[in-house]
Amino acid sequence: MSTHAKRERLLFADLLETSGPDAPTLCEGWTTRDLAAHVVVRERRPDAAGGILIKQLASRLDRVMAEFAAKPYEELIQLVRTGPPRFSPFSLKQIDEASNTIEFYVHAEDIRRARPDWSPRELDHVFQDALWSRLERTARLMGRGSPTGLVLRRPDGRTVVARRGAPVVTVTGEPAELLLFLYGRQQVADVEMEGDKEAVTKLHDSKQLGI
Repeated sequence: MSTHAKRERLLFADLLETSGPDAPTLCEGWTTRDLAAHVVVRERRPDAAGGILIKQLASRLDRVMAEFAAKPYEELIQLVRTGPPRFSPFSLKQIDEASNTIEFYVHAEDIRRARPDWSPRELDHVFQDALWSRLERTARLMGRGSPTGLVLRRPDGRTVVARRGAPVVTVTGEPAELLLFLYGRQQVADVEMEGDKEAVTKLHDSKQLGI
């Protein structure tokens, strides 16, 4: 049975292919080639991927990413499609599903929503529920840098607290859109924000959400 992570991986690879290597993305300063290199390094070079989170390793990550970005673009796309090697933890189905469902969904939207004519994808409720489940587990981590208290709410009323504090801003939307918001894509997330006007503006413009 195909997993969410597998489906999103293949969609991401298709978007890389149809967009070409020099298309813009929502990741500041990165083209589609850079984004592809990032994904490949994350899965295939754990010695360098630590630089995503650890500042002391960032220079090594930059060097290794540049090496992969220099490869033929078609080769990069094929590395994305085929996935991690057997020695990688990401090759295990449970870890792949837990770690890569969000990774590939967000990065696919990084390509889609950088286009001027983008529109939201129609996502089934099973996938929306899967994203909500992951959102519940990661909200505190991803929202720790919020400049305000932050509550995320689905249209059906279910909520999760991403950061305690005052004033509080409540962000309402489908799980997929809330996920993009929490991962720092506030400018393109299809959500509604409620709260003190100044706090809403501060949260909307914040660069501190996400990793």
